[in-house]
Amino acid sequence: MVTLDTSTPAPATNRRHGPHSSRGYRIFRVVNAVVLTGVVLVTLYPFVNIVARSLSDNASIVSGEVNLIPRGFNIAAYKAVMADPMFWTNYRNTLVYTAVATAVSLVLTTCYAYVLSKKHLKGRTALVGIAVFTMFFSGGLIPNYILVTSLGLKNTVWAIALPNAISVFNLLVMKAFFESLPVELEEAAAVDGLNTYGILLRIVLPLSKAVVATMFLFYAVSFWNSWFAAFLYMDRMDLFPVTVYLRNLIAGATDATSTGGGLGSASDVVQSAATIQSVTIVLTVLPILAVYPFIQRYFVSGVMLGAVKG
Repeated sequence: MVTLDTSTPAPATNRRHGPHSSRGYRIFRVVNAVVLTGVVLVTLYPFVNIVARSLSDNASIVSGEVNLIPRGFNIAAYKAVMADPMFWTNYRNTLVYTAVATAVSLVLTTCYAYVLSKKHLKGRTALVGIAVFTMFFSGGLIPNYILVTSLGLKNTVWAIALPNAISVFNLLVMKAFFESLPVELEEAAAVDGLNTYGILLRIVLPLSKAVVATMFLFYAVSFWNSWFAAFLYMDRMDLFPVTVYLRNLIAGATDATSTGGGLGSASDVVQSAATIQSVTIVLTVLPILAVYPFIQRYFVSGVMLGAVKG
């Protein structure tokens, strides 16, 4: 006897139809791609324009022909800037200031954040409050200048490194990251005989490469681009960073406009200075662009992991 199966057959699953193949989702992807492409173009335009201006001659800049493509290709400005010994002196100062200040900031921020991540610490709330208080209130420019001067830090790298050693935002991000680490790891390390410093150096930091790399990038970019602290606390040109060198170029172009002997000569000076400014900007940005690709893979994960908890 043959038995017929009268049950309703299950519908075949069509893998071609799903939430990611709907018409609305395809429209979203197209719109998203267009919007993000526009954001990228708007973001890149100023830098591409600066590069184009740095490779163009003054006549093309004066006539407004330079946009995204160099006009009247000319590298004379690069030769002029790179032949200036003061530029390389200030460039070397920037490298030294950034390296020292970033190292100091990373050490202090890591130690402070690790302490604040311990919920059993007595006075933890007060320490967090002290840090957060400085986000909203500061001593002021004149008291800070008097303090740095009275400590004998003027004309030294410590005038740049110490007053801005800890960023509260970076501190809170790193604190939240340390709090997200499993407590059992530290307890097991303590059972094995490691003290607090051993746990930090041998257990916590190897697991914190993402957030440490992120903080390194934040601090390095901040100190590399900083100019006001050096402008305030340095009295000699040979101690200035390259950002102050660039600032003086811009100020020189402004002075030429206001005090030039004639319109034509002032205009020539300004346009020549504009080309040199573009060259200096390109040479200043290159080290950060060279370092960023090696840290990018840690950047997003470090920020996201540190933002899980408050």
